[in-house]
Amino acid sequence: MHAGPDDDPSADDGGPARDTAGRPPVNEHADRPGDPAGTVGRDHPYRPRNWALWRRPPVLIAFMLGLEAVAVAVLAVSFAHSPVPGSRDWINFVILAVGATVHIQLTQRQEERRRNRTKKVLIDLTAVWTFSAALILPVPLTLLVVSLIRTQHWFIARRPAHNFIFSSITHGLAGAVAHLTYVALGPHLLGQSGWAGFWQEAGTVVVTGVVYEAIQILYVGGALALGLSSEPTLRNVLGSPADNLLEAVTIGLGAVTAILLAVVPPLVVVMAVATVVFNRLAELDQLQNDVRTDPKTGILNMRGWSESAERALERTARSGDQLALLMVDLDHFKWINDTYGHPAGDDVLRTVAQTLDEVTRPSDLVGRFGGEEFLILLPDIDEESTWDAAERIRVAIAKLHIVTTDKRGDPATIADRTTSIGVARHPRHGDTLERLLQSADAAVYLAKENGRDQVCFAPDTPGGGLPGSAGNTPG
Repeated sequence: MHAGPDDDPSADDGGPARDTAGRPPVNEHADRPGDPAGTVGRDHPYRPRNWALWRRPPVLIAFMLGLEAVAVAVLAVSFAHSPVPGSRDWINFVILAVGATVHIQLTQRQEERRRNRTKKVLIDLTAVWTFSAALILPVPLTLLVVSLIRTQHWFIARRPAHNFIFSSITHGLAGAVAHLTYVALGPHLLGQSGWAGFWQEAGTVVVTGVVYEAIQILYVGGALALGLSSEPTLRNVLGSPADNLLEAVTIGLGAVTAILLAVVPPLVVVMAVATVVFNRLAELDQLQNDVRTDPKTGILNMRGWSESAERALERTARSGDQLALLMVDLDHFKWINDTYGHPAGDDVLRTVAQTLDEVTRPSDLVGRFGGEEFLILLPDIDEESTWDAAERIRVAIAKLHIVTTDKRGDPATIADRTTSIGVARHPRHGDTLERLLQSADAAVYLAKENGRDQVCFAPDTPGGGLPGSAGNTPG
């Protein structure tokens, strides 16, 4: 499920625990001639004393170790009180194990590519097998399915050892608690007939799925939130809406797999094929998204934004509605890079992008123009509302307190940053996207010349126009 900590922040500390591909580096001393006896492997990153975890913030270390202890205790009690698996349970386990293995092995390269492209949250689609196991198998066999899947993922992902352990325990706990929830709620799968039984069973499966997902959100989302260098947001902790929709669909497929296993076990092979195809579709969707998305901020890049903006402009021209374009330029951004370092500058860009996404309407198009400039297309908006939206953005950015690090890696907070915002309206300042961009750019220069930290409308004519400064109304 969620990134982690196969994908958790402790895997991203840039230290010797991993390289840029997310894999632990080879011990550089292992093959060195004349290495003194007993020193080979002493600094191996898999040794607990060398885990990158110990270089993370104390609160993250306490969180991960504390939740792992709780999870191990719950798993031990659940295992001890679970009934002994019967022959049918073992048959179901073998079918799920074979299906999961086929899925993992046939999608290995796709998963490697998806993991390397994913910065925070990754949906790995194995819930098809682990959730179905939680519904139909006793706890010991559910944990065995999880162990089988996680072991195979270890050879694919090669994440740091502590990440693998934390993630594996999280998956096991989610499966075990989901099973206990399903059994406690009842009735068992296909245990009742008629519509009343159907809806009761459907509701039980939904509740079980929510519990299964909630545990992973608590563990993995919590680790991500505590390990981020910048202020956490819902998107970089829980993933995008598309990520979570994919997870919901995957859990739904897990429920279908359990039903097939209970009614017609041989048809589970269909789910194995379906998961391979679904995995490929997920990769294609990610590739298409990558082409349109700025990797540094997660919002639309210039290509993606321009394509969507052109379509919005065409709709506006046909309907006769009003439209506005905002160009948001961060003031003195070079000073941030020079003072705190480029990683801090990247944190600022990401936080500003997230803020723009939060303070704009769902119908607005937010994209990165390049450098420290952002673009926002506001469809169906009048002049007064345009001004209000631009001011809201200016104020929201000014209020940000961005937690980051300085050039030495020490904690730092960047605050009180200002922006210059240029506004162009269609068709007043241009009837094409190119002309609107030119007008908004001219308005940004006007805001800079007037002292920065303000909103300016594009001039109607060279040397004239409708400048507006912070606190005033346009026109």
